[in-house]
Amino acid sequence: MKFNTLDINESILKAVEEKGYSEPTPIQEKAIPHALLGKDILGCAQTGTGKTAAFLIPTIQRLKKHDATKIRSLILTPTRELAIQIEENFVEYAKYTNIKSAIIFGGVPQKPQEKAIRQGVDIVVATPGRLLDLINQKLIDIKEIEVFILDEADRMLDMGFLFDVKKIIALLPTKKQTLFFSATMPKEIKELTKTLLHEPVIIEVTPPSSTVDNITQSLYYVDKPNKKNLLLDILKNNKIDSALIFTRTKNNANRLGKFLDAAHIKVGIIHGNKTQSARQIALTKFKKGDIKVLVATDIAARGIDINELSYVFNYDIPTDAEAYVHRIGRTGRAGNNGISISFADIDELDLVKSIQKLIRLEIPVVKEHKFPMLNTIPTPKKKPKSSSNKPKSTKSYASKSNKDSKVSKDGKQSKVVGENKKKNFKDSKKGEYKPYQKNAKSSSKSYSNKSKPTQQRTPKQGTRGR
Repeated sequence: MKFNTLDINESILKAVEEKGYSEPTPIQEKAIPHALLGKDILGCAQTGTGKTAAFLIPTIQRLKKHDATKIRSLILTPTRELAIQIEENFVEYAKYTNIKSAIIFGGVPQKPQEKAIRQGVDIVVATPGRLLDLINQKLIDIKEIEVFILDEADRMLDMGFLFDVKKIIALLPTKKQTLFFSATMPKEIKELTKTLLHEPVIIEVTPPSSTVDNITQSLYYVDKPNKKNLLLDILKNNKIDSALIFTRTKNNANRLGKFLDAAHIKVGIIHGNKTQSARQIALTKFKKGDIKVLVATDIAARGIDINELSYVFNYDIPTDAEAYVHRIGRTGRAGNNGISISFADIDELDLVKSIQKLIRLEIPVVKEHKFPMLNTIPTPKKKPKSSSNKPKSTKSYASKSNKDSKVSKDGKQSKVVGENKKKNFKDSKKGEYKPYQKNAKSSSKSYSNKSKPTQQRTPKQGTRGR
């Protein structure tokens, strides 16, 4: 089937052909005709299968029939990188139309986004947090949305955005077209579709949580300290045009980036602590080929769209098995072949098993390499602190360095006022608190009281003097 058989408008079809697309992917072929008819769609497909065009093309064509100044379509996505990717694709598909868009996400100044909205746009591509901010400030009105698109719904759940998504959905009009796309279908996402979609057309082009067939996967067992050495060996001894390397933490990304840079490999780093501008600069250089390697945390797992990306490395095995699917889905896109290489140390064996169970595939193991795994003893897991109902002893609070601490019967710590400590006491007449004072002429204590001079107490017979 060709794109020109899908009843797509000539201006949009021209832009699609200029982008180099002649035949639609399976999800585009199945989704676009139903979307053009205004039907709700529940699409389940892997990353890299063409979901973005599947919802952008029919939405642009539907909005092209009118020339309105109000916001008529909302595309909600979990990350800034994915929002930028969608916006870039929109600009390419809509360049021969009069449809305008704006992109809304946090981590950057709000004023330029406000300006774009005020100038009038048809489509808003947004992340949940910043969108809710602008709605609460009454700078955006989504009450007249005609087409609502929720992209990467399962990632919204992973990132803790489900509550924000529900708040946004509650502000949308009841009558609208909804296009719902997700790579996986967890229970919470299925429940959301029941309340959001009306008689949807269900499109499932591949089994949930499966991996694309044209990605060659391999697994290396290696001791953790040797991961960087194995990576360097593979990068230097193979003709790798571009490699996206995933780490589990920001610190690992920084350390690995410095190591590769010291080995004279041009590298960029993106993670949550990097500013949006720094992340975009690194990503742009990677796309242009100015740098060969990009090291990233999972923040980039669904925000990078590079058709020519040849290699994806799982330097750290992800703790979430589904993240593996999204990571390696960055390669093998648009029908191209891709290679996924994963490194696993002794502490990551269970994570590998979880991934293989999810994708229903045993990842081939490369046994012959320079840095085989020698450590066969997993790192002992820290035992959780045991809770006890017994009251804590006084010694747990008092210390030799703090002689003024004591513990009351209820276990709460209080202060004992010593000779050099200030003390407040209540004046019995005025009901005021006044500071403790020490008589400079004698060691006896006195209290400041305007109504009565200080008098020294005389001990009564039978009592001990002070």
